[in-house]
Amino acid sequence: MTIKQAIQQAQNKTVQPQAKELNHVAVIMDGNRRWAKKHNKTANAGHQQGAQALQDVVKYCLEGEIEWLTVYAFSIENWQRNKVEVDGLMELLYQFLKNKSKVLMEHGVRLNVIGDQTLLPVKQRQELNKVVEQTQNNDKLTLTLALSYGGRDEILRVVQKVAQDVSNQSLQADSIDNSVLESYLDTAGMPDPDLLIRTSGEKRLSNFLLWQLSYAELYFTDVYWPDFDEAEFKKAIDCYYSRERRFGQRVED
Repeated sequence: MTIKQAIQQAQNKTVQPQAKELNHVAVIMDGNRRWAKKHNKTANAGHQQGAQALQDVVKYCLEGEIEWLTVYAFSIENWQRNKVEVDGLMELLYQFLKNKSKVLMEHGVRLNVIGDQTLLPVKQRQELNKVVEQTQNNDKLTLTLALSYGGRDEILRVVQKVAQDVSNQSLQADSIDNSVLESYLDTAGMPDPDLLIRTSGEKRLSNFLLWQLSYAELYFTDVYWPDFDEAEFKKAIDCYYSRERRFGQRVED
């Protein structure tokens, strides 16, 4: 059964009138280091295997006609890890951008990035900007990498920008509502995620998309990210369509 067929099957068997078409999947790709330890490999080897898993999930989203995929690639807290691991992750990012830009173009994938990019090394930042520019007109899937990203940091930066605009009178304080605030977020113009997947058995948001995940369905699996395969993705889809989505409203019997 293909991913598209799995989605259609899940849609057909749901009894929930509030079920919403799955359009945006967010993923906390957790467990690379524990996978590496389990297999007696280095942490960077685990991250390399995790990069392959990401490529597979991009393929699943394309097959399922899911238009948005946002992944927690490198948190702002990850800068505190040891230098060898951080350098390895930055090199892995560079190689991914360098080697996969052609594949992204061939499959109509638009690359996007959120987070504080000023903290990224120059080489990685330049390559990232290059691929984002090259793929900006692709429309099959938007792959957003959360790099040097933290939800609290994003909200703090939003508050600072809003305060500055109110101070210089380009924004009126009494005009600020949800839509105005969202226009200042890194994710401005993006739909909120419908489904969050977190691997490796951990059950927390870890400072990821704190505003945007307010009404997302959360799916947790014990599987380490490098082992997250098509069967696991289908389980997440099936779980999503079994949920009753209320968005804070009461559903009458």
